[in-house]
Amino acid sequence: MSRTESVSSEFPIDKNAQRIPYNQLKDYMSRVFLAVGLPNNDAEELAIAMADGDLLGKDSHGCIRVPMYVARIKGGAINKTPNIRIEKQTPAMAIVNGDNAMGHLVARYSMNLAMDIASKSGIAWIGLQHSNHAGAAAVYASMALKRNQIGIIACVGSANHAAPFGGSDILVGTNPIAVAIPALKEPSVVIDMATTNSSLGKIMVKAMHGEAMPEGWVMDAAGKPITDSALADDGILTHIGGAKGFGLSMVIGFLAGTLNGAAFGSDVVHIGEDPKSETNTGQFIMAIDIAHFMDTELFKANVDRISKEMTGSAMLPGVDEIRMPGTNSWRVYQDRMSNGIPITAPLLKKLNETADEVGVPALI
Repeated sequence: MSRTESVSSEFPIDKNAQRIPYNQLKDYMSRVFLAVGLPNNDAEELAIAMADGDLLGKDSHGCIRVPMYVARIKGGAINKTPNIRIEKQTPAMAIVNGDNAMGHLVARYSMNLAMDIASKSGIAWIGLQHSNHAGAAAVYASMALKRNQIGIIACVGSANHAAPFGGSDILVGTNPIAVAIPALKEPSVVIDMATTNSSLGKIMVKAMHGEAMPEGWVMDAAGKPITDSALADDGILTHIGGAKGFGLSMVIGFLAGTLNGAAFGSDVVHIGEDPKSETNTGQFIMAIDIAHFMDTELFKANVDRISKEMTGSAMLPGVDEIRMPGTNSWRVYQDRMSNGIPITAPLLKKLNETADEVGVPALI
């Protein structure tokens, strides 16, 4: 990986993209969600979670989702005044009923609960039911870092776009997982990945900008690759690592969906095509309090030491940098906090059209 590629994002490189300050983008989204009926605090919290995703370079799961979320809120698929609540709790676990709220609100509530429980019990497992699409999973896993905890979240995908390994029936989602592990002086170790070779959101970004997909992301029912992003909805997303990725996706589905009484398999609602139906999306969230296992500073120092071992490895020909998971997002975060979040012309058009639709000022 070349260092010239080390500060990258999911958007195409566009020197004409306008850089928008974090607060300006957040405030725009808050106004939009307030205009479609969310209470002020919920609109603000939702906007923060989405803008935080953009800050991390998760362009497929940030403000690009505004038009779809507005359509679902206006269509009645989202409960605008939910009662997010604990249905069951023991010293180390809980079941949270999201009451069909925006998933970002349910995930933030649940990670805060998990961290509180873990601070007492050492570990917490929170099962989420009646939730919704929650945007960038790394946003919630990373919440634990400020409390010297390890954060984990996994989700049943909010639409099925993949098939069982070796099959062709569309029964499986992208089923992502994110893990955040604190370090001392090095960037925190953070993964946020779908169990398919691409998230649907990344394909949305490609389609919006008229870009082709890499071969291997999507195939047709005969197993032949599809690279035209405009045709992705007619194809089948492929699993990372073949059968192993399918196996991981099944584990996430059963733990985040079935175990919580949430949707999985053919019960999953396609949020991009159905703006009216409740999804009963399932997620699970974990928090691990490091101090219950060992000295926190020693743990973080060991993360630093091992990270440096990895990045100091001899490199293969053509490679001039080895980086740990999360380093690119950390660099993107630093760049965007200083210089603003890049908004390309096609995305700006969509965001301003949505603003006009709901009667609030345009982003710019």
